Amino acid sequence: MSTKPILFNTDMVRAILDGRKTVTRRVMKPQPPSNIPQNYLWIPPYRPGDSLYVRETFCINNFGCHYRADWPDDNCPDMSADDKWRPSIHMPREAARIFLRVTGVRVERLQDISMKDVRNEGIEYDIERPVASYGKFVELWDSTIRPGIRALYGWGGNPWVWVIEFERYEKSEAAP
Repeated sequence: MSTKPILFNTDMVRAILDGRKTVTRRVMKPQPPSNIPQNYLWIPPYRPGDSLYVRETFCINNFGCHYRADWPDDNCPDMSADDKWRPSIHMPREAARIFLRVTGVRVERLQDISMKDVRNEGIEYDIERPVASYGKFVELWDSTIRPGIRALYGWGGNPWVWVIEFERYEKSEAAP
C-alpha cells in the first residue's frame, strides 16, 4: 500500500465533499490492444488499500490555505487582489484536506459505464431524465480531455479506462 496524489477538478472536489462521488475513471495509457486476452497483464496506477490525497485548486497566503471548491464565485474574502488560485498540479501534500482510500480497481471501456456509476461519478442524477444525466457525464468526460487527443481518449474514442472506487477518510487516519 502506498500514498499517492490524484487530481480532481473543482466540480468533482465539490462532489467528493458532498459525498456524491465515490468512483473515478482514468484513461489507460498506453491503450491495450483491442482484442485483449482475459489474462492480459494489467499494471494499475492504484491498488485497493492505497491512500490518495486529492490535489485541488488552492491558494496559500498569510491567512492560510484556501480551496477554490469552497468559493463557487471565486470570491474568497481572505484573498487579496494579489493572491491567485494555483492549479491543482502544484498542490503540496501538506496542503491536502481530502484523503481517499482505494476500495476497488477494474478495467472497462468508457462507454460501458452503468447508470449507477454515472451517479457514483458525482453527476447530479435526474430521475425524471436519466438520459440527460448520462449526457452530463459524457460532457464532463470530454471536457477533461484536450481537443488534440479527444478522438483517441474522448467519449467517441471509447478508450479502456481504470475504474477506481474509493471511500473518503479523515486526515488523522492518513498513512505516513
